[in-house]
Amino acid sequence: MFEISGPENGIIIFSGRLDTAQAERARSYTNSHTQVSTFDFAELEYISSAGLGVLLVVHKRLMRSGGTLKLINVNHHICDVFRYSGFDKLLDIVPVDS
Repeated sequence: MFEISGPENGIIIFSGRLDTAQAERARSYTNSHTQVSTFDFAELEYISSAGLGVLLVVHKRLMRSGGTLKLINVNHHICDVFRYSGFDKLLDIVPVDS
């Protein structure tokens, strides 16, 4: 199951599995909240390459306006995905135990 909510205090909250089946829903949701630059991944269990694509689109949009995408409460498994894909060099990532 995948849930996306917010923004709460300027943060969009993700939970469940952000995979190919949910990527378009996430893309649509994040596109409707263009001022939000922080995503809370405390409850996100999994992210696929399609989910990474959603993050890349948001990152590029924010960069054009001088901003950056920040991901907070990222679990170790998803941190590994970001490290293997090189996203750790693009995004501001705060692991769950920081």
